[in-house]
Parts: sequence; structure tokens; C-alpha cells
Amino acid sequence: MSVRTAAAIAVVAGVVTTLLPLSATAASAAPVADDQAVLRTEMGAPVPSGSLTRGGATETFDLTVKNPTGKPVQYKPWMLVDQTGPSRLQKDDVVFKVDAVDAPATKSSVGQQDGGWQGLFYPATAGGQESGAGFDVPANGKMTWKVTIGLGAHYPTNDGDFTLTATSWNNSVAPGGADSHLFKVAPQIKAGELKTWFKQVSSGKDGQEQRAYLDLNYQATGEGTFDTALATTLSLTHPGEQKADFRLQALIDGRWQDLEGAYDRYELPRIPKGFGTSDGVRTLPLRVSLGKNTGLTKKTVITMEAEVSHAEGNTYPFKNSSVHFPLAPIVETVPPSGTPSGSPSPAPAPSTAPSTTPVVQQAVATTTGNANLTTTAASTGSLAHTGADSGTGLYAGLAAALVALGAAAAWLGRRRRTAA
Repeated sequence: MSVRTAAAIAVVAGVVTTLLPLSATAASAAPVADDQAVLRTEMGAPVPSGSLTRGGATETFDLTVKNPTGKPVQYKPWMLVDQTGPSRLQKDDVVFKVDAVDAPATKSSVGQQDGGWQGLFYPATAGGQESGAGFDVPANGKMTWKVTIGLGAHYPTNDGDFTLTATSWNNSVAPGGADSHLFKVAPQIKAGELKTWFKQVSSGKDGQEQRAYLDLNYQATGEGTFDTALATTLSLTHPGEQKADFRLQALIDGRWQDLEGAYDRYELPRIPKGFGTSDGVRTLPLRVSLGKNTGLTKKTVITMEAEVSHAEGNTYPFKNSSVHFPLAPIVETVPPSGTPSGSPSPAPAPSTAPSTTPVVQQAVATTTGNANLTTTAASTGSLAHTGADSGTGLYAGLAAALVALGAAAAWLGRRRRTAA
């Protein structure tokens, strides 16, 4: 018996109610007392012997349930399939039928509790399945059924052999008393698994935001491929009760795109059907930040978890992975004291005092063309100062000195030419 099947049987008493319709009563769903976990199941050799093929011939075997005690014990059959390989089984992936041999008339059906394949059978009386009815195995007696098993045409190509275990969902089979049989599947394959893992690329300030960059990786091993698309649900959690206001994006078709989610759960882009070993590692880059409405006020450890399932049919998750990383809220820049946030600094007031430097430059520039002095000064505004003040005498004296200097130079020039 596999570890997974053994674990399922060990907790059956706590989950039996999910097997039954809502109309079932609590009394009918309750497991038997521990002292009645006494039944033993025995599976005969399948006929014909050999491997099962997809859509091929079925095999049958006798299932006998024995009660070694001196009082009747109720048996509620539970046939569990534990397959090798990563794909979940759909209801019709395994052919299942049960006929009474030395037992009351019987009907059968297939269930999928927690995503697992399970065969059920029950008395053919009206309301047998709805009421959760079982078979009363007589004291020191037994009951026998003929069970038919085969493979549906669409049994996953990346799943191989499987083990079928006969137990009871009311816990009436003794510990170690559940028989099982390994069914071979042809063609034989090397069954693998789906691997998923996160790789944290970076975390810190990116422009104006605090962001964490992560890669979510997928890799299929073994032979065969997934015959449905794969869906991934990603969840983000953190300690405490504050609203986080997560902003999640994925790099899709070369650009970052927002992912819409509810209650911090997001649906990621699907992996198309046919994903297998030859596809290598498939990587989806992700980045996450905190929005402006976050209630988190300091760096906080965030948990990101991805659950992978089939996109259709049996959609119960079959693979998950998680990662922890720090994330901080947006840090607002605090303006200087007394300056309103976002307001531009006021421009300095223009000075009313005259500037002497432009005046001097203008005066020097116009000494070679006295006729343009007034026009140039007016056009630049450098000499637009009016009214009597201490600067007026300075300007007048400077102009007179320049005129006198020019006249003296002209007189000296004429004298030199006369003397010559």
C-alpha cells in the first residue's frame, strides 16, 4: 500500500461526511466504534492477467469481505486508486463496475473526494446511495462481489501503473486488513512529476515604488504529457489583519500586465495542454508591490503560494509551492517645513535698485556710434531710469568726460598733421 493511500485511510473517519450527499444524516455518516474495525478484505487474482491498455479489455476479480467476530459489522465499501504520475484522474479514466456474488443486489459509482479517484458501491435498494447505506456482514461470515476494472480511452499519457486498495469509508476494516492489487498499464512509461518553484530575483526600490521581482518556474519530468491545460491560482498573505492592497503584475508577451484578483487570489496565465519534458523549464516573471491604500506601515514578510491544477475536469490542485520575501510600502518624500507639499517655490521678487554694470557696458558699447546711444539705451531698458537722484550727476559727468576726450583726440590729430 502506498504512503498516499495509507494516509487517506488513516484520516477517513474525519472526512467521510464529504462523500455523502447533503441529505445524508449525521448518524449514517458516523464511523463505527473502534472495537468494530475488524473486517478484512481479500482481492482475488485479476482475470485475464496482464497489463491494462487505454480503451482496451477489462479485468475482473473477486472481492471478499470477512467478519471474524461474533456479531454483525456494517461495511461501507471504498475502493481507492493511487496512480503513478502527475495527472489527476477523471471519473471515466478508470472503468469500474461491481456485481454481487454472495451479497445483496449492488450498484456502483465513482467519486472524487479531494481530487482522488474512488470507487463506491452500495445496496441497490431505493435510496441506497443517498442514505449512505452499507452492507451488514454477518457474524463469523463473509460477502463476495465481482469487481470489473479497466482503463478509459483518455487515461493520462503521463500516468502509469496504479494500485487499487479495498477498504471502507466508515472505518470498519481492521488496521492492516485492507487488501490491494497493482495493475500494470501498457505501454509502460517512466512516470515523472510536475515541479514548480519560485526564484526571488530582487527586492527593493524601483523608481518610486518598493517592488519584489520573482520568477515562477514549471518543469515536467518523465514520459507523456498533460492532456489538459494547467491552471495556476496564486495567493498573497501576510501576518496581521491590515489591508495589504497588493499590486501584482506578470510579464506577458514582453510587457508587464496587471493581474486582477479577489481576496488576494489571482489567476495566472494557463499553460497549454501538451506540456511535457520536451518543453523544458517554463518561467513566468512576476512583480508585486503595495498600493497607496495599504495598511502596512513598515517592511513586512509576504507569503506567495501557487497552486496548480487541471484547467478542466478534475480541477482539485495537485501541486503547490511557496516563497517568503520582504515588501515595504511606498515612501512619501516629506517637503521642507513651512512649504506646502507639491507647491512650487515662489520666484524671488524683482529688485528696484538700479544696476550700474549694464549701464557702463551700454555706455562703452555705444562710444563708437554716438547717434545710436539713445535708441540702443531705450531698446534694452538699461537706461530707463528717470527722476533726480545721486546717479544723475554721475551719468552726466561721465558723458561730458567722454565727449571732451574725443575732442582732445581730434585736436591733437589735426595739430600733428599741420606740423608735418
